[in-house]
Amino acid sequence: MPDLNRMQKSGKKIAITGKGGSGKTMLTAIITRLLARNESLNILAIDADSAIGLAYALGMKANMTVGELRRQMIEDPEVKAEVQSRHIQDVMADALEIGNGFHLLVMGRPEGPGCYCTINELLRYGIERLSKEFDITIIDCEAGPEQVNRRVVQGVDALIIVTDSSMRGIQVAYTISEVVRRDETMMSTRTGLVINRVKGDAKPITEVAQHQYGLEVFGHIPEDENITRYDLAGKPLIDLPDTSPSVVAVREILQKRALSDLHHSISSSGCHNPRRDETAGFDKTTVPNPGCNVIEKE
Repeated sequence: MPDLNRMQKSGKKIAITGKGGSGKTMLTAIITRLLARNESLNILAIDADSAIGLAYALGMKANMTVGELRRQMIEDPEVKAEVQSRHIQDVMADALEIGNGFHLLVMGRPEGPGCYCTINELLRYGIERLSKEFDITIIDCEAGPEQVNRRVVQGVDALIIVTDSSMRGIQVAYTISEVVRRDETMMSTRTGLVINRVKGDAKPITEVAQHQYGLEVFGHIPEDENITRYDLAGKPLIDLPDTSPSVVAVREILQKRALSDLHHSISSSGCHNPRRDETAGFDKTTVPNPGCNVIEKE
């Protein structure tokens, strides 16, 4: 039997990033689907990509996003005053959506003037606070190193960099890994590569990643026609069959030593767990006010 008590007290965080279009949202959705089957765990999935792809992949609609929350704070003085008087984890909890065995927080897009900096800052606070109230937090990051560089995902236990089998993808992965290596807040983060859409032998590109760029490779995901069909039909990837090559591969990747804590949390049941509607108990400890750099217009 898996040691769930150890997992429940650890508040593990795993972030998934990589080159745009590499399949990071697909990987996040499948990991969420596998972990959410364990009814003993509270799972938080965070869509930190402004494209809002994870919500679609999980078959959900985001009624409130961090971007919308920011817009309300900027445009409505009463909302701004209310938010400043509350704890940040309570504010973020207002944006949580309840899925089938997991909660979802969506970043969304900034509306009106301003860049993504303030949303990333809110996300960083939200991840830091909310992740303490969940057993496992899974973060679908934006493509490239920006959110890693801004420490949006600081202190995660594992960082999975997704790439295709192209040299450009490997180079982007190396750039992200170098940002992580230089960040003292991520010194204990286990970082590795997942090579997606592999056709044929994965050995040549694996050797390039390992020997030429010094990247640890967690595993490979083969080309999966089911994903193409689901995308064309607009079906959520969370509903992929257990026998789908991508689902089988992700389960095997979670068995790697670096990700073994997550693997131990996967239920052996082949059925979806019942919808869990209860909200996680949020800590009411006072937290720092985000400050004007978070809520004001740039």
